[in-house]
Amino acid sequence: MINISQLNQRYGGSHILWDVDMNIAQGSRTCIMGRNGVGKTTLLKCLMGLLPSASGSITINEQDVTKSSIETRANIGVGYVPQGRHIFGQLTVEENLKVSLNCKRQKSRTIPEEVFEYFPVLKEMLQRRGGDLSGGQQQQLAIARALVLNPNMLILDEPNEGIQPNIVQLIRDVLLRLNKEKNMTIVLVEQKLPFARAVGEEFYLMERGKVVSHGEMPALTDELVKQYLSV
Repeated sequence: MINISQLNQRYGGSHILWDVDMNIAQGSRTCIMGRNGVGKTTLLKCLMGLLPSASGSITINEQDVTKSSIETRANIGVGYVPQGRHIFGQLTVEENLKVSLNCKRQKSRTIPEEVFEYFPVLKEMLQRRGGDLSGGQQQQLAIARALVLNPNMLILDEPNEGIQPNIVQLIRDVLLRLNKEKNMTIVLVEQKLPFARAVGEEFYLMERGKVVSHGEMPALTDELVKQYLSV
């Protein structure tokens, strides 16, 4: 599903990612973890085509997308929920959701009803401006907007940052449901260990731009947590 091979990324004079290798299977749930500043968000931006790669390759659905645009990722079924949500504050909830209908992958001109099954509050707020929503409501909107694309893979960057506990639980349940019912591949950067353990089947730990450990979630030991996640 996703193959990242020997990926390097540089920003200015800094070398951010160092020979990163990852293999993420179709239908899996993978957490990318590490302290702040280790390159997790940079990795996702390279994966989505928002940042150029200095060297290495990225293959998604057996297609080399290393130098492809972000639109290419969307058209082959990748949904992306960036850190900070990045919704359009001056647009209504409905208008935010309809933005994704412009993707070539989405043949329908209407918002899929199942989006409101996952996040019922959005249906009640269709005419409210995105900027007027609470943080938790904005996060639901950001995820729903990605789901309008009808993706087979969902990539999320710290979806629970600054979110109240009941919405964290809702997001967890939705991600597990998408994975179980649609065999959707879930890839998320996550700092909250309980959430990562609840959602993830596999983990990749990063330190200073490198993958330092990888395995199934039960192998994320207290020793690894102390060494690479504790602050």
